[in-house]
Amino acid sequence: MTEIINFAHRGAAGHRPENTMVSFARALELGATGIETDVQMTKDGELVLIHDETLDRTGGVSLWIKDLTLAEVKSHDVGSWFHEDYRGETVPTLQQLLELVKDTDTIVNLELKTGVVMYPGIEAKVIEAVRRFGMEKRIIISSFNHYSLVECKKIAPEIRTGILYMEGLYEPWNYAKQIGADALHAYKYALIPELVAAAKQAGVVYHPFTVNESEHMKALLQAGVAGIITDYPDRLTELLSKQGV
Repeated sequence: MTEIINFAHRGAAGHRPENTMVSFARALELGATGIETDVQMTKDGELVLIHDETLDRTGGVSLWIKDLTLAEVKSHDVGSWFHEDYRGETVPTLQQLLELVKDTDTIVNLELKTGVVMYPGIEAKVIEAVRRFGMEKRIIISSFNHYSLVECKKIAPEIRTGILYMEGLYEPWNYAKQIGADALHAYKYALIPELVAAAKQAGVVYHPFTVNESEHMKALLQAGVAGIITDYPDRLTELLSKQGV
């Protein structure tokens, strides 16, 4: 049986402040075999890992990532909003994460945040970083902006891409084939076993998000998904060990 990828969503986001090095490290300790994170770009062209386009929610300041240099982004604490124990955690760079996992078998899912801010050239920059680490075979690039996925495939056909979507795409495996994507990263309520089976037959796999309840994980595993994106990689680890996967 193919190994199910246990993607830790923004790291172990249920246990640590999301998209921080402490969250990524904890995810690996909890048995994650994949890490999912979000890529934005600073004013000086550096790739940083943060979900929101601004520091409002996790940094407590109304500043846009695109308007700040890397040094300015790094000057803000993004840990204490989660718990005082994590005060001083900063927004990591893509390089920091790749350095953390380079000597492991961890799969890294990089979500390009090219929806609100377009970040010209981010696709090429991300691929250049991945190639520098020789990690092409261990990366999946996903995005809600499917033009970004097409651009990535043009630059690096060997790197897998995943279509992020929320609901009701008709025969999404056909659409995936059309844009050269390898995986469907569907919102957890957007899929049923029949869709997973049809996609598999077409050579396209499902990695649903964000699945935090064990019962829901169990149902998706039975449906035949290839991976699950979760804030609680420990719950999926436990489930997979019980099933002997």
